[in-house]
Amino acid sequence: MDEIKESIRKFLEKNIKAENLSDGDDLFASGYVNSLFALQLITFIEKEFKLKIKNKDISEDNFRSINRIADTVMRIKG
Repeated sequence: MDEIKESIRKFLEKNIKAENLSDGDDLFASGYVNSLFALQLITFIEKEFKLKIKNKDISEDNFRSINRIADTVMRIKG
C-alpha cells in the first residue's frame, strides 16, 4: 500500500506542482484536481498499476485523496 501511495504522490507532485501532499488532503477541495486532470490521473493509475477502472468506480469520492485512490486501486486489484 505504501508503494502505491508513493507512486501516486510522485505523479501528483510532478503534475500539479504541489509539495508535501498529505495522504488525506482533499485534492478537489484544495483545487489541485479538476475534472480534466482527473482523467489524466485515471489514465496514469490504469497504466501504472495495470488495471482497468470501470465507469462505476469513477467518482470524486474514489479519487478525493491519495488514501482514497490507493484504497480504490487495492479494491480493484482484489
